[in-house]
Amino acid sequence: MGLKILHTADLHLDSPFGGFSDEQRQLLKQQQKLLPGKIADLCQREGCDLMLLAGDIFDGEASRDTMDILKKALARCGVPVFVAPGNHDFCAPNSPWLAESWPENVHIFTGALESVVLEDLSCRVWGAGFRSMDCPSLLEDFHAEGEEQYKIAVLHGDPTQRESPYNPITAGQVKASGLQYLALGHIHKAGAFRAGNTLCVWPGCPMGRGWDETGDKGVCIVTLEDEANVQAVSLDTIRFYDLEADVGADPVAALESLLPPQGSRDFYRIALTGNADVDLKSIYKEFPDFPNLFLLDKTEPPIDLWENTDSDTLEGMYFQLLRRNLEEQPENARQILLAAEISRKLLDGREVTL
Repeated sequence: MGLKILHTADLHLDSPFGGFSDEQRQLLKQQQKLLPGKIADLCQREGCDLMLLAGDIFDGEASRDTMDILKKALARCGVPVFVAPGNHDFCAPNSPWLAESWPENVHIFTGALESVVLEDLSCRVWGAGFRSMDCPSLLEDFHAEGEEQYKIAVLHGDPTQRESPYNPITAGQVKASGLQYLALGHIHKAGAFRAGNTLCVWPGCPMGRGWDETGDKGVCIVTLEDEANVQAVSLDTIRFYDLEADVGADPVAALESLLPPQGSRDFYRIALTGNADVDLKSIYKEFPDFPNLFLLDKTEPPIDLWENTDSDTLEGMYFQLLRRNLEEQPENARQILLAAEISRKLLDGREVTL
C-alpha cells in the first residue's frame, strides 16, 4: 500500500501584508486563515497517513484566533502531524510551539535532531526546530538508522545556498542521509532534487503574499513505496499575477486577452507597454469585476513614422525610400513598417527590443 504524506510549509499565518489597502489586507488575511482548514480537508480526502509541516507556519507573533484555527485543523486531520519550526516561528521561550498546548496527534521538534517511531506505519520521522532566526547545518554527518521500512525527515532549511544562515542543505548531505524523503520548508518557490536514494522536496508557500510569489500555489502529496513520488496539489487560494501587455491600438482588448472573462479577486499587476497614449482611469472603469487590478503605464508616446520624410536630408531620403517601397510592395508591408519603426526609435533615442 505504501505510505501517504501531506507535506506543506511556509504558511506565514498572520502576515502583515504591507503595501496593500485596508480592504485588500483584510481579504488576504481572511484567505490565509482558510489555509489550515483546506490542508486538513485535503489530508482527509487523500487518506494521508501523516502530515509534515516544515516551518514558518507563523510569520511571527500569532493571534489567538489564528492559533485556535490551526489547532482545530491539525486535530481534525486525525493523523500524526510533525512540525519543524523555522526562522520566522523559531522556538524562543515565548514561542507558541512551547507555550501552547497542542493536540495529542501533533509532535513539535523543538531542538536538536531527534526521531519519532510510528510502529503501526513502520516509519521513523526525524526533525529539528530552529531556536533562533538562524541555524547551522542540521544534516552534517547525519545518517538515518533504524529497522523501519520508511525513513523520512522534516526540516526548515535552505537547499539553494551553501553558505546560508538558515540550515544550509547540500546534495552530499542528502545523499548520505539514508532517508527516502526529506521534507523541507523555507524556499517559497517549489522545487526538488534527488541525491542518491533520497528525494528532497520543498513545496513552496501554499498562498502567495505579494508580487514576488506569483501563480498557483499549493502543497505536496507524497507517496512512499519503492521510491518517493510527489504530486503538487493546488489549494485554490488567492493568486498574484505579474504580467505585461502590449496595448497596441486597443488597451482594453489587450487586457481582456490576459484576464479571465468572469472577473476575479486575484491580484493582477499588468505593465502596459507599446507606443500609445493611455488613460488609466478610463481603462479601470472597463474592469469593475477586478477589484485587485494594478496597472502600470510603461507606454511611450506614439511614433510618427513619417516625420520629416519630405525634408531634404539623409533621414528624409531614407524614409521616402521606405514609404515608396511600402506603396509598391504591399505584400511586404509588415517588414517595411517594422524597419521604419526601428529606425525612427533609434533616431529618437528610444529603446529598441528585438
